[in-house]
Amino acid sequence: MAAAKPTLLCVDDDHNGLMIRALVLEKLGYTVLTANDPQQALKIFRHSEIDAVLLDYYMPLVDGAYVAKAMRYLKPKVPIVMISGATALPADALKDTDGFVQKGLSPVDMTDVLSKVLLHPSA
Repeated sequence: MAAAKPTLLCVDDDHNGLMIRALVLEKLGYTVLTANDPQQALKIFRHSEIDAVLLDYYMPLVDGAYVAKAMRYLKPKVPIVMISGATALPADALKDTDGFVQKGLSPVDMTDVLSKVLLHPSA
């Protein structure tokens, strides 16, 4: 029997970027759930089996660091990878995450980071 595909939750308020990222990840063999805002993301995260999260930093209302902290509280062992188009984030932005990916890099870079956190999740 084949191993189950990892399920990712992708969170980004940029709908087009979110859909492109989800399509690429699905083509690479992941099952992808998507959320356009932090509240929707936390609801999906709370009620679904998630293997890893790909989380945008800059979103309206609350930033990705706030969402990562809430997710870490709910399910401490689920790996979280922050993504951002910004070249620099605040010092504590990645405190509750397991990795970082710059938006606009190749899908290979994104999947390399995801593969690493899925193989070596937080303790």
